[in-house]
Amino acid sequence: MSRPPSHKKRANLRDVAREAGVSVATVSRVLNTPDLVQEATRSRVQRVIDDLGFVRSAAARAINSGRTQILGALVPTLDNDIFAITLNAMENRLVELGFSLVVATTDEDPEKEARKAKELLDNGVEGLVLTGKSHTKALFDMLERRDVPALVISCFDPEYSLPTIGYDNHKAAALAYQHLRSSGHENIAVVHGPTAFNDRTQARLAAIAELQGGTLRNALETELSVAGGAQAVRELLSQPNEYDAILCLSDVIAFGALNALHRAGKSVPKDISVMGIQDLPASAETYPRLTTVHLPVQQMGRQAAEGIANWVVDQRPPAPTEVQSRLIERETVGNKLGPNGKKGQRTAPS
Repeated sequence: MSRPPSHKKRANLRDVAREAGVSVATVSRVLNTPDLVQEATRSRVQRVIDDLGFVRSAAARAINSGRTQILGALVPTLDNDIFAITLNAMENRLVELGFSLVVATTDEDPEKEARKAKELLDNGVEGLVLTGKSHTKALFDMLERRDVPALVISCFDPEYSLPTIGYDNHKAAALAYQHLRSSGHENIAVVHGPTAFNDRTQARLAAIAELQGGTLRNALETELSVAGGAQAVRELLSQPNEYDAILCLSDVIAFGALNALHRAGKSVPKDISVMGIQDLPASAETYPRLTTVHLPVQQMGRQAAEGIANWVVDQRPPAPTEVQSRLIERETVGNKLGPNGKKGQRTAPS
């Protein structure tokens, strides 16, 4: 009969103190305020720590310092690359600043977001990064009652009650729509994800409505997915109206739109142009390559990390910060204007 594996007991503060011939208080000072300990003693204690493989527990550190060094982020989903890229940039920067990141998803549900925020705070999170501006009063009350630093990403609004670090969704959509119009497109369909509790999509639609004279026209809501984009295009193609461009308010939707157009035998951009907003990594690899508006989410993630970490440490909220979107011209938007700037034969960009 084989013997069960032996489990070595993890060393604790008392073990370190006994082996080093010092008090538990001295070991604690070496760990928390090493500059206050004589170099010889500090070196001896550190050697014992290394020999015993002693590791401080996060719970013990929190009890001693009142700090957990943990921050939380609440995002609608991890299925969309834009949030995964943002969180990756945020976490990498937080690690450099000595913090850990815990992530929770909300499914764009404000009630669920408030519950998840409470769970994070109950588990010692010192600050929160929220997505967008649609939140419940219960969440705001909880943040105020607990005096918790919290900022908002994925939008920019200097008048908002919490600091915002992100891009201006109104500007991004206007940039996309104006690019299509300046390329000679007149009959533009707008395909977007759900608007309920999504202020980012609402802001983009508001910008387009303004450019259409105040009333939103030819807009179709679909699931925020590749499948949703494909379904929307099938619906558009079944209509008597013939569109010369499709503006997708998300690159993910644009991917599905391109697939459905190819299957329907439509040539992009010869028969119809497609435009996106996000500039995901895959957007440069579609066929044709997707023309889109770049949202600098990596920069946003890093700046949000710095903003929330510095707020926790220095007790000073960050200033509202806008990261600038920009047009990325590729191959899915053709030019319907001739060399004299008048309506003519559509050509693909060179």
